[in-house]
Amino acid sequence: MRACVLTATGGIDNLDVKYVPDAPAPQAGEVRVGIRAAALNHLDLFVAQGMPGAADRFPHVVGADGAGIVESVGPNVTTVRPGDRVMINPGISDYTCEFCSAGEHSLCVNYRLLGEHLPGTLAELVTVPAPNVAPIPALVPPLSWGEAAAFSLVTLTAWRMLVTRARVQAGEWVLIWGIGGGVSLAALRVAKLYGARVIATSSSDAKLDAAKGLGADVTLNHRTQQISQEVRALTKKRGVDVVVENVGAATWDESLRSLRRGGRLVTCGATTGPQVGIDLRRLFWHHWSILGSTMGNAAEYAEIIRRLGRGELRPTVDRVYPLSQAREAYERLERGEQLGKITVEI
Repeated sequence: MRACVLTATGGIDNLDVKYVPDAPAPQAGEVRVGIRAAALNHLDLFVAQGMPGAADRFPHVVGADGAGIVESVGPNVTTVRPGDRVMINPGISDYTCEFCSAGEHSLCVNYRLLGEHLPGTLAELVTVPAPNVAPIPALVPPLSWGEAAAFSLVTLTAWRMLVTRARVQAGEWVLIWGIGGGVSLAALRVAKLYGARVIATSSSDAKLDAAKGLGADVTLNHRTQQISQEVRALTKKRGVDVVVENVGAATWDESLRSLRRGGRLVTCGATTGPQVGIDLRRLFWHHWSILGSTMGNAAEYAEIIRRLGRGELRPTVDRVYPLSQAREAYERLERGEQLGKITVEI
């Protein structure tokens, strides 16, 4: 099969489109999907650079998100059948540990991601456990393959961050950094779905204009404005109830300065670096909650698909590339030019 692979770590110059062995035939409880489109995440850049624990055998098929048609199923699979149009949840649990038994699949001790620890979705075929595929909901207009591929990882991540971890409420103020990224855009949709008021930031005025059109109540340019000062002015010195963080070192101090007493900061990423500092006296004096969050569980995935079926969480696709131009897709992601998800047609 054709696939986009890493031939070594060290950066996206080591990406190439090659023929590799087909994804294995499905075993009991597994499904093999013929991929029609895949979507990129910032995680894919980290994998290419050589993130510890990822991509330790080469060539390594990249990509976490994907959508396609069920090609074959293994024994005991009853939820889908060949010919079904499906989306892929890229977080693979072992479905047997104590956390999985409690329904917390993203806390699984053996949790792995397609494209990071396992062969990914930028390929003609991928084999995954049956619980990791879901039929694509019928919408008007129908979801494109790119939209279906763009949905799972960022929407599940944003849902768990805001709904499960931060418990966002109607009327609350939510600060979302870097509105051009997939998680941030999904967080905007989730926050507005729950009736929150959203402050979105970007260094691009064009992206901020687009965010306004998608429902952001206030937009701020973090290149030309000091976010915490603007937030305090907007909220009459109170601060926001929730900060959605996936940037890390570059924004951490401003995130805390923007947070109200008793507020919640929820983080899922560290694109500018993982090492941050905190004055513990401010933490306990202001009664802040610092919440980590990664992906989500099966019940949350079922809920976001139900919401998608109601037309509530449709993703934004930035640009579609053919598989032969996968490296160009990575280059656009690396430059940070996107508004929404960059997708690759297989």
